[in-house]
Amino acid sequence: MSDEATLVATIKAEMKAAMRAKDKARLLTIRLILSEVKRVEVDERIDIDDARATAIMDKMLKQRRDSASQFRDANRPELADKEDAEIAVIQSFLPEQLSADEINALISDALASIDATGMAAMGPLMGKLKPALQGRADMAVVSQLVKSKLNS
Repeated sequence: MSDEATLVATIKAEMKAAMRAKDKARLLTIRLILSEVKRVEVDERIDIDDARATAIMDKMLKQRRDSASQFRDANRPELADKEDAEIAVIQSFLPEQLSADEINALISDALASIDATGMAAMGPLMGKLKPALQGRADMAVVSQLVKSKLNS
């Protein structure tokens, strides 16, 4: 990683800032992000680029959203709040989230560029959308929007 303006370098700089500010909650979440990045680097024997770091954090967001939902269902709001706090920290490193209108416009553009129709278009469409939306939208929401568009 020779380019120090990478997302991982930014996260490391934020870790130092959180240490100086004695922001334990933020520091803990940043350390979780960095440990997951390191795990992927070691397991796959690769250097993490920004796209891969975004994908890793996107997966972490999904896990935390699922956990928060389960904690709320189990009437454990204090644990759900902890997950929500981690979600906020992780999202601070990701690109700006897209609005529903922007997502629908991207879906329409992608749909126009593939030749499958109906639910058979779901796989190719999601394959085309995922790189453009990674880290910028909740893919579960995108999937729902795609399904409703294909069924209409």
